[in-house]
Parts: sequence; C-alpha cells; structure tokens
Amino acid sequence: MSKSRRTKSQPHAPRNTASDTPPLQTPRARKPLVITGLVVATCVLGGAVFGDWWTTLPDDATANYVGRQSCLQCHQKQMQDWTGSHHDLAMDRATDETVLADFDDVHVVHHDVDSTMFRDGDKFMVRTEGPTGEMGDFEVKYVFGVTPLQQYMVEFDRTPDMPDNEIARLQVLRLCWDTLKEEWFYLPPPDVSEKLEPDDDLHWTGVTMCWNTSCADCHSTNLQKNFDVRTARFHTTFSEIDVSCEACHGPGSLHVQLAGSRSLFWDRKRGYGLAQLKGVETRPQIDTCAQCHSRRRQSVHPGFRPGDNFYDHHDNALLTSLLYHPDGQIQDEVYVHGSFLQSKMFQKGIRCTDCHDPHTARLKHEGNQVCTSCHQHPAGKYDTPAHHRHDAGSVGAQCVECHMPAKTYMEVDPRRDHSLRVPRPDLSVTLGTPNACSGCHLEQSGLTEKRREELGEYADWLVRAATDEEIKQALQRVDAWSRDRFVEWYGEQQDRDTHFANALSAAREGDPGATELLKKTATDRRKTAIVRATCLQELGQYGAEHANEVSSKLLHDPAEQVRAAAIANLQGLESRELVDQVAPLLNDPVRLVREQAARALAPLPRGDLRGSQRDALRRALDEFEAGMMVNNERAGSHMMIGVLRANQGDVVGAERAYETAIRVEPNVVGPRSNLAEMLDRQADQLQQQAMQYAQAQNPAGRDLYVQSVEIRERVAGLRREELKLLGRDVRLVPDNGPLRYRYGLLLYLLGEEDKAILELEEACRLNPNSPDFAMALALLYQKHQRYEAAIEQMERVLELRPNDASARQLLGDLNRQQFDSGGVKPPG
Repeated sequence: MSKSRRTKSQPHAPRNTASDTPPLQTPRARKPLVITGLVVATCVLGGAVFGDWWTTLPDDATANYVGRQSCLQCHQKQMQDWTGSHHDLAMDRATDETVLADFDDVHVVHHDVDSTMFRDGDKFMVRTEGPTGEMGDFEVKYVFGVTPLQQYMVEFDRTPDMPDNEIARLQVLRLCWDTLKEEWFYLPPPDVSEKLEPDDDLHWTGVTMCWNTSCADCHSTNLQKNFDVRTARFHTTFSEIDVSCEACHGPGSLHVQLAGSRSLFWDRKRGYGLAQLKGVETRPQIDTCAQCHSRRRQSVHPGFRPGDNFYDHHDNALLTSLLYHPDGQIQDEVYVHGSFLQSKMFQKGIRCTDCHDPHTARLKHEGNQVCTSCHQHPAGKYDTPAHHRHDAGSVGAQCVECHMPAKTYMEVDPRRDHSLRVPRPDLSVTLGTPNACSGCHLEQSGLTEKRREELGEYADWLVRAATDEEIKQALQRVDAWSRDRFVEWYGEQQDRDTHFANALSAAREGDPGATELLKKTATDRRKTAIVRATCLQELGQYGAEHANEVSSKLLHDPAEQVRAAAIANLQGLESRELVDQVAPLLNDPVRLVREQAARALAPLPRGDLRGSQRDALRRALDEFEAGMMVNNERAGSHMMIGVLRANQGDVVGAERAYETAIRVEPNVVGPRSNLAEMLDRQADQLQQQAMQYAQAQNPAGRDLYVQSVEIRERVAGLRREELKLLGRDVRLVPDNGPLRYRYGLLLYLLGEEDKAILELEEACRLNPNSPDFAMALALLYQKHQRYEAAIEQMERVLELRPNDASARQLLGDLNRQQFDSGGVKPPG
C-alpha cells in the first residue's frame, strides 16, 4: 500500500553529511546588531583595552560547509520551518519512510513495455526495459521530490572500490508516482508520444535523464559532479543530500566561528560571515535563488556561492521560441527566473521572500492576501468585483488566475508564470499568443463540452492549433470574445503596437520588417534587460548591416545580458574595429561579458592586440574554459573548446577536443561534422603544398599528397557516421527545418546531391523566411543547371535581404547563365 506524505512532525530520515566541523556544543545568544549609545561610546573609547569587542577574520579565511546541525543550536525556529519543506524533501535515500509509491507487485504498461514495481527484501525494485532494450531488474537507490509527484533513481557504473560518499551515474526512471492520486504513471518527454528507443537520449537511461547532469546541482547542497573524462565515470559528492541551510546561505564555517567567539560584535568586514540576502540590494537574494530557479543556457564558471552575481557563474536562457511565447509568457519549463526578470515587480525591487517564506518554501499568505499585503490601495480597488469582474471568492476572483496563469508540466505539476502580467487578449488576436482570459473561458470556443474535455487544458489547445484548423478557429473566437470584454471593462491598451511581442513575433517568422522593431526595442531602456538582449540576438540573424550599429551602441549598457548579446553580434567586424570596440570589455566586472569578449577576439592574430589586451584575453579564455568544463560530461562543452582551439589555429588541440566530445557522447550530432570540416581544410592545404612541391620537382610532394588522401578518407568516414545520426534525428523530428537543412548539406558533401535537393527543399518549406536555406538551395539548383528554380530562390533571398550585394550578384549570374543556356534574356 502507498504511504501518506511525510510531514514536518514525522521522524526525519537519516542523512549523509560530509561535515568536517563538529556542531557547536552549547547554544549562544545572538550577537546584538543595535546597542545603546552608552555602549557605543564605551566601545570607541575603550577599544584599545577591550580587544575582544570586535572579531576580525584573516583576509584569507575561507568558508567551508559544516552541515545543518551546526545551525540547529541557534536557529531552531528556522530549522523547524524548513523540516518537511520541498527543499528538505528534494532528495532522499530510498527507505520505507521516504518511498511513497506502491511497490507491491504493481504493473504499469507503457508502449507495450510491461513494467513491474516490487520489493526484494528491503530493496525497492523495478523490472523494465533497460539500456540494451532488454527487460531487467533495477534497484531504486534514491527518491526525488515529494508532491505532486515522486521520482525514482537507479545507479549505474558503480565499481566495488568507490568510496561510500561517492555516487556513480544515477538515472531517473520515467515511471513516477502521482502523490495526489496515489497511482503510477509514465512521464513522457514534452511533445513526444512515440516509444523511446533505448539509444535515445530521452530514454530513462539516456543523458537527459541523468541525475548527475540534469538534476543534482539543484537538489543537493555543495554538489561536486566529479566526472572523470578519462574513464567516463562520475564520482559525485555532496555535503548534504537535500537543499539545506548552506545551499542558500553559503558555507557556514566562518559564521559558526564568529558565533562561537567571545567578541560582542560580528566581523568588521564580513558581517555575519554569510551571504547578505536581506540587504538594501535585491540582486544578491534573487541571484541566489536563480542559481536553481532558472533555465540556464550555459555555465560561465564553477564555484557559485550564495550572494555571488548570477552572471559570474551562469547565463539564463533568453526568450527563444522553444521556451517562451513571443510576448514572454512561459511555454517550456523555465523555472521562474526568466519570467520574473520581465516583471514590473523585479524592476521595482521586489524579491522572492516578499511572497515566499524562505524556510517553509510556502507562500507567506493565503489567496489574494499574498498580493494585497503589499498592494494596500484604497479599500476595494483591486480585490473586488469592480476590478476583477468575477464573483467574490470565485476562482476568477483570485489575482493569480489573471496575472500568473498556470501551465502543467511533468503531466501533473501546474506552475505559474512569474512575469506577473496583465492579460492581453488584444495581442492574442493579432499574434496568437496566449492570454489568461481565453484560458479560463474556452466555453466561448463554440465547441461542445465533450470536445473541449477531449482537447485538455488550454496549453494543449495552443499546441494543436498549429496544425488543426478547427482548434485554431475555435481559439480565434475565444480570443476575440476575451478582447471585447477586456476593452469594455478596461479600455484599449496603449502599447498594442509597440509591445515587444510584435518584434519577437516578426523575427521568429523571419519577416524582413522585423529589423526596425528589434532595433527600437533593443535600445529602449524602459524594456527589461532579458527582452532587449533577446531582440539583439534575433537581430543577429539579419546580418551585420542591421546588427552592428545598434550592438556597438549597447556594448556599455548597464545590463550584463545586453552587453553580452551585443558582443556576439560584432564577431564579424574587421580586426582593428573589433579590437577597438570589444577589447575593453575583457576587463568588464561581470565574467559573462568578459568571456563573450574573449570568444569574439580569440580568432584574431595575437599581433592585433596590445600586450595588456593579450593578457586580459588569456585570463578571460581561461575563465571560459573553466566554465565549459563544469559540464565536461557533455559533448557540447568539448565542442566549444574545439571551436575555440580551431579559431586559435591549434589544430591538434581542436582535434583532441572533438574526439573527446565523441567519446563522452557517442550518439550526439555535431562533433564529427566540426572535426571533418577542420580536417577537410587541412587536406586542402596539404594538396596545395603537394602541387607546389610537384611543380618544383620536390619528391616530398608525394608524401603530402598521400597524407591528404588519408585525411579525406577519414573525413568521409566521419561524415558517414554523422549522416546516420542526423538521419535518426530527422526521423524523430521531421518538421524541424534547421535539422533538414543540416542533413541536406551533409548529403551534398557526401555526393548524394539529388537527396540533398529534396532535404533543402523541405527545409525551405518549413522555414520559408530563412535566406540561408534559400541561398543553399539556389546554389545546388545552379550546379544542376536548374536556373529558373535557382532564380526563384535568389529572388526570395533578396526579398529577405534587399541590401545583400553578394545575393544580387549571384542573381545576375543566374540570369545570364539561364540566357546562355537558351532561356529568357536577362533583364537590362
């Protein structure tokens, strides 16, 4: 039978701690922060006599993790609040107390795989499809989370000589326990309905379900991943298994030392000896929460400690089409931070603990009081039907239903959008974005109640509307109804035509008219930094003529994300101009910006930089490489190092990095293509040298030619391997235009040009506003003397890039070639 959820009052499971510092033996009263004027005067006048009034730690004193037992002596109330919280229950060993699911020979069938959950003595076991595709028995070692679902983890690759405090590779089962319904369910990846093959990265034994890679950093305290690239094995450790005190406050040894000293006050320089999360500045707290509550797109540098600048260690994802709707509402799972950065609350200095209790991890108040505790306007201004237009006490009368609509993730976990926005059905009508009004009033769709129930929640309607005309029209009816009600009650919104959603929506469609909208939004400091940085990133797809001028102006913007995005757009500048504009940012106070500057300058000859600039570049590149190695178990990190080495002319280092990428993730696409392209250039150079030697009658030319042939054979082998992997991905995601484009180019390089044309045609159909896709197809048509088709593609390119001189030249060449082949006379 399943067990009820463990609560704070129930006994706590034994924990694994790696604390080297024993807890304080006797509780002490807290040191006073405010003292009377008499005592102050005594301190000042008697400072020379009473040396113990202040404690001064050595400048090189380093804080270490000491475990929550060291906190318990003085902070019993906070410990009581934390016990039983979601942070406390983030992860545990699998025991009779912590496992909530039913393991009494329960069967779950998913995609014809009949899985069984059972007990083997004290062990919790699952019989299911393993990494080879065969059925196997796997022991559940750890549990993850507590509500609304609990997940279960299996350990692989553990060797007999591993220390007890090290964890090998943990894989998270897709068989989960719904703690509210008390039943098992299979958790599929988002938007994937077919059966996952065992070699699929999304399979429960694949890299995306690897705890060490995807989960551990935010579910345990002081996590050290410790992936050994040589053996491809994890030796992961933590100081505490869950999200404990020091995960948020930082390592506590100095605080414990100060608390145990005989002095009256805290340290002159370090205060409490912990992160300052409640000071005047809001960023330290928000950045501390964001280390886990954000969708991070890259690691900038290891060693984040609470209170650090987020962008010295991480970089949150921008408002890309896979993650957010064009108006910034959540689409995929983004973990709050990117949404909150868009909000007026963030701009006005609101921080996480204004709404959430940091120890219970629950809201501080019930219902609308969470909002009205701060929004204390004249009585009845907001929490009244005169404002929300719903019956008092109803679901629609709740502030969050309109301003923080929810979307369900992981099948059973509804999460609210933290951009705290006003519903915008007017944008839904013009752009197709969601809005809270339509999400609650689907009865205005004109569809029957039965049909509405079949379609599921609002988010499911939005997905299906992209391919289902019936649902698309139904949503248009709901949006129009919602817009009319909104205008009737609140009037027209003044920013309908200037809202950033217009710029991002146009950019995602590849609309040439998006450039001016993107420029205006990127330079408008009234817009949030994440919005402006996103606009800069989108502007980059339109070429240097549009991106360079605006990006140059924003290199010294106050927002670090904007500066970083601006640098990325300038990498195509001429050497001298690039150095003049970007080199000063090698000394930017924020590491993310320094690393972006280093990546932009790395391909330049070292002679183009002055001595101090070269030193700064070397330091920033060292930081960048350290950041990449945070995820050294992923191929992408080694690919980035390979690209850096290749740009620096270090062929040997680049080859080593690409080969490492292939070894750590053999089934990933990318590193083989990069390595093949680099080796192809190397073969070209050898052939040219061989020809020069042959002309000079130098016999060494033959050896060079043989070398080039051997390299070409290796290149062909790498590309054939890559073709299999890309073909697999195309079969899995056939409607992905960029993937079809890459597949088509690879077919061309392998000499399969007819197939390449078909793939590029499909890529252009899926992404009709991509000038790069159209250009590639035109060149292939030209090679096959299909001039009319090539001209049609180049005319499309010029519609998208009217100032592209090289495209105009190619169009002229095609017209002449068509004329010479007996076609129509070229214009002019």
